Amino acid sequence: MTNPRFGGLVALAFMAATTLPAQSQVAEIRDSYRVALDGTFAPHAMPKLSGGVEGFNVDLAQLIGERLGSEMTVDAAQFSGLIPALQAGTYDFLVAPVTVNQERSENLLFTEGFMDTNFAFVVPAGSEKRDGIEAFKGMTISVNRGSAYHTYLDDHAAEYGWTVVPFGTNTDAVEAVATGRADANLSGATVAAWAALQNPAVDLSYEIQTGLVWGLAFRLDDAATRNRVDLVLECLKTDGSLAALSEKWFGVTPAAGSTIVTPTPGFGVPGFPGYQEDAHQPSCDFS
Repeated sequence: MTNPRFGGLVALAFMAATTLPAQSQVAEIRDSYRVALDGTFAPHAMPKLSGGVEGFNVDLAQLIGERLGSEMTVDAAQFSGLIPALQAGTYDFLVAPVTVNQERSENLLFTEGFMDTNFAFVVPAGSEKRDGIEAFKGMTISVNRGSAYHTYLDDHAAEYGWTVVPFGTNTDAVEAVATGRADANLSGATVAAWAALQNPAVDLSYEIQTGLVWGLAFRLDDAATRNRVDLVLECLKTDGSLAALSEKWFGVTPAAGSTIVTPTPGFGVPGFPGYQEDAHQPSCDFS
């Protein structure tokens, strides 16, 4: 970018033109939005003893509403019903963590990723630090039966020589580690972090990078609203709000360069349908 010291008003005008998204690309801020998530996916959303739901994505929805100055109504429903209800117009968008992939991107619009979708191990408390997947060779690994993590372990069992022990719930799989019936448990990185935060008998261990992210889902015909919320996510990354939520709900300070603290150029997830190139720069000014 041209240094304004040498370009004067011309350079300033050029900067303004290339750092703000075109107004036609971004929806006007509404007074209220109705959104939804799966209320049984701890620590992203889970029932409160006093009623309602709480969790990382519940707080995220409220932060989006605060930044926009809009009322945010958050409904909890079964995950299987969220996308049909979104498509039917019941919800303005989904605040559930949805993994962005090719198939979903052909039917939905996604914001940029708000978090990496990685796998992670938990191990008995006090275990030595493990810096790579090789350190888990030959171990007995517990896992939630039928999950993506179960598939991953089965697919790599011959390579790493581990014994896979499936359980009906991930809670039971973690308990197997805590009681010495398994050497480690594999699950989603945030679920693993939550387990370690809640159970002093286990520690969070090595994280497997998948290269995938979670985004917020919109209807294909609502790019302008998607873009508006995408701008808010960029703000929440740069002002430290998402990092603070990570520390609150996962007990994890995000690494520099990770998706939760790093804005993505343009709107959406690069490399997938629905991504829109744009030269704007992250800002928390939505006036």
